[in-house]
Amino acid sequence: MLSMLPATEPRAGVPKRGQIDRIGARVLEELVESIVTGAVAIGEYLPPEQALCDEFGVSRTVIRECIKRIQEKGLVEVAQGRGTRVRPFNDWNVLDPLVFDSLVRHDESLGVLDEVSVVRAALEGVMAGEVAATGSHESRVQIQGHLHDMRRLQDDNPAFLEADMQFHLSVMAASKNQIAATIARSFFVRPRQSARWDGNNPVDAVPRTLAEHERVFEAIEAGDSAAARVAMEEHILGSWRRRRLPDGAHHLSP
Repeated sequence: MLSMLPATEPRAGVPKRGQIDRIGARVLEELVESIVTGAVAIGEYLPPEQALCDEFGVSRTVIRECIKRIQEKGLVEVAQGRGTRVRPFNDWNVLDPLVFDSLVRHDESLGVLDEVSVVRAALEGVMAGEVAATGSHESRVQIQGHLHDMRRLQDDNPAFLEADMQFHLSVMAASKNQIAATIARSFFVRPRQSARWDGNNPVDAVPRTLAEHERVFEAIEAGDSAAARVAMEEHILGSWRRRRLPDGAHHLSP
């Protein structure tokens, strides 16, 4: 069963729009979680509308809006007269923030983050190569500025990580590849909010990370597209391998 939300005000009348939005957001998250975790498996049907109303203690208006939203995310299909069925995983919009965050939050095996790292490496590698080949002088100066910040902030871990992120975002922006940048940005920024992303923290993480960024920038500055691509790919995959907890040790809370 889906979990019951805290009691709301009696439904004697139509709630204010703000109340519907707040309550609906919580119901929506519960429904997404139930699908992502397999509580309602692929191919299975969600409970009928009235059953969901009773379970969550909300109106039909809220449930209908939430069903519409998860349908837009590709999680379900609504068949007239048959109900709402969970669609195959390949139909899900995994770039949707709510879906993606839920996938990462329940990624006990770290398989999702493994795949995210592979996709990031491929996309950011291509973008680094594009910057090496066609990036402007101004964009290279900006990337170099973030690299200087990383050197300067090695003893301040939060600030170092922020400079690290800005380095990557600057490479993405400088590539002018908007589609790749949009996907890579989602796969880079959002997982960082999960404790699973930082499972291990090796003592040499900062100097190794800095050295890898140096190699990326050196290749960009030299105009060596192939070297920039390889350097970025190796950095992203190597960084994840260093942070990744071994199989069977994924006890972190998300």
